[in-house]
Amino acid sequence: MKTNTHILAKIFLALVAASFLAATDQAQTRIAVIDLKRVFDNYWKKKQAQALVDDQKADFDKKFKGMLDDYQKANDEYKKLIDSSTDQAVSIEERDKRKSAAEKKLLEINEIQQTADLFRKNSNENLGIQVRRMTDNILKDIRELIDAKARAAGYSLVIDTSAQTPTPVGSTPIVLYTNGQNDITAEILSQLNAGAPIGLQKTEESKDKPNDKKDERKQGKK
Repeated sequence: MKTNTHILAKIFLALVAASFLAATDQAQTRIAVIDLKRVFDNYWKKKQAQALVDDQKADFDKKFKGMLDDYQKANDEYKKLIDSSTDQAVSIEERDKRKSAAEKKLLEINEIQQTADLFRKNSNENLGIQVRRMTDNILKDIRELIDAKARAAGYSLVIDTSAQTPTPVGSTPIVLYTNGQNDITAEILSQLNAGAPIGLQKTEESKDKPNDKKDERKQGKK
């Protein structure tokens, strides 16, 4: 009986010790927060990639517009040929000739339309692939820096405050409250933009400074 009591006492002490250690571990847990959307949008590589994508899209749009202009021109010519093919003032031979020209023009119109549709489809697909590749590479840079920062600072968890939860009527933020402590957004953004080329060195913060001065002047006037 004494032996059983002794064993139970040991088990109880072990459970108490385990509970104490778990509570200690929980107290030592460090959590950081970051606005990943802000970091992503203001990273110089994202701005550079966006500029390249915008240039390519503008080039695609210009070429596609040229195809639409060709389509409209050919369509106008086709209508004129159709109208002139029923002109009773010319010979039957001439009317047949114009009908034949109209049929050829219609084939040209269909070919232009098919070419334009295929060009738009391929352009959108290629642009989408490029955007996804650039996004993955940029997020990889950000994730690697966050991982390094978290390990160095002893954070066991980093939460994205810009993350959203989809709902039937839209989306709601996953993080409903943070006191702003251990927010590594500015630090991560600053390190990412430290090696930015000339012309891409301005961060979100530097753009906000003129507005802050304007607000101060407005308050001074009041």
